[in-house]
Amino acid sequence: MDKTQVYSFEENDHITHRALHVQLVSKIARTIGRSLKLNEDLIEAVSLGHDLGHSPFGHKGENILNEICEEENLGYFCHNAQSVKILKDVEKRNMTVQTLDGILAHNGELLLGKYVYEPNKTKEDFLRDLESVYSIKDYSRKIRPMTLEAAVVRVSDVIAYIGRDIEDAIIVGSVKREDLPEEIINVLGNNNSKIVDTLIRDVIINSMYKPYIAFSSAVFENLNKLKDWNMSNIYQSKEANRNYDDVERMMKKLFYKYVEVFFRYPEEIEEMTKSERALFRFVKHMEKGTDENKIKIAIIDYIAGQTDRFFLRECINFEI
Repeated sequence: MDKTQVYSFEENDHITHRALHVQLVSKIARTIGRSLKLNEDLIEAVSLGHDLGHSPFGHKGENILNEICEEENLGYFCHNAQSVKILKDVEKRNMTVQTLDGILAHNGELLLGKYVYEPNKTKEDFLRDLESVYSIKDYSRKIRPMTLEAAVVRVSDVIAYIGRDIEDAIIVGSVKREDLPEEIINVLGNNNSKIVDTLIRDVIINSMYKPYIAFSSAVFENLNKLKDWNMSNIYQSKEANRNYDDVERMMKKLFYKYVEVFFRYPEEIEEMTKSERALFRFVKHMEKGTDENKIKIAIIDYIAGQTDRFFLRECINFEI
């Protein structure tokens, strides 16, 4: 199989798609935040950092890395926590705890009618949440942010992708606009622009002067229906998942190949290939000890930081 062809419409040029999504989340969140007189700088910081931890092939890659972690007893993999790890441990950026907490808590895949926050949450509480994401299954779904600004980003993540994914699916022919349920589009609109406008206006109106971010009951009900419709007709469609088994096989093989290669060398040597040297240096940067599990987690981090195309090139370089 030609590994350069392992793409579906969702994953093709995933890094570009993800960058556009992040920019849209930031724009939506700042629009809502400005109307609610919130801290726009904090909103933008959380928005721009919230998806840094996405792995190759998006949520599908995230699921595969989580499977590897579970199989190897390494805890759990979650792109929210991975975004925090990149800023805190890989790049070692001096970020505020409010920014890191908002990134950890964003979880746009979990749709709520009301997004509450914990104003008394401390740095220690944030660090406990971060540790629990790795050790407790699905813990990230329970996290509440410490700021209202982070709650705005969380709801903006939903607003940014729900209609955009429909437009992408229409472009590649997976669905047709006339397929959209009439009862839903009568409330939300039948294209991304109208859906985004409806949801932003609804959130602002229903969150003004309140200690939470919320949708109206009618909009939330139809947004929930639209999310379920997207799940059945787009995310779980044959078109979106046609290469999942190939990507799963390749990602797991690459992980174990990386483990084999890393432990083959006691230290960096001249005979290493460029790919082997890059792997070795990254893992040593992340884990300077000899704990096997920590080294494997660093290898997971290395894969998680790759783009689709880099991942596919590595599969070729290591003859996967």
